[in-house]
Amino acid sequence: MRIRAFVPADTEAVVALWEEAGLTRPWNDPHRDIARKATVQPELFLVAEDAEGRIVGSVMAGYEGHRGWMNYLAAAQDARGLGIGRALVERVERELHARGCPKVSLQVRSGNARVIDFYEHLGYAVDDVVSLGKRLIPDLPADAAAGNARR
Repeated sequence: MRIRAFVPADTEAVVALWEEAGLTRPWNDPHRDIARKATVQPELFLVAEDAEGRIVGSVMAGYEGHRGWMNYLAAAQDARGLGIGRALVERVERELHARGCPKVSLQVRSGNARVIDFYEHLGYAVDDVVSLGKRLIPDLPADAAAGNARR
């Protein structure tokens, strides 16, 4: 396995990976998320390739000076248990640490116990916080986004 920076030619494989992993939602356009990431710290958008060059993992990360964030960590279904997720997290941690980042945070949907266990095994702990969000730019037409404004 090789970890490298995302390139635009990876887009469809990464979106398919995210869909397979259950990370996409109807109110978030993954293509727009990728395009947005390309404009902000694109070197922190990483993919993992297997020996044949197939994309088997991904993670987006960023650091705004206070803390780092990880998003879209995914490993291909048929490659889980091979250490891909761990390797991507460790790489992000090194990249963020090299930038002076004191803490990395992430969000996991509350019902996803398997993923919470994965992160806890890597030393992450549940923070006693409530995550709030407000969409500034809808990914959907206004009429569809209105019903999903809270997401």
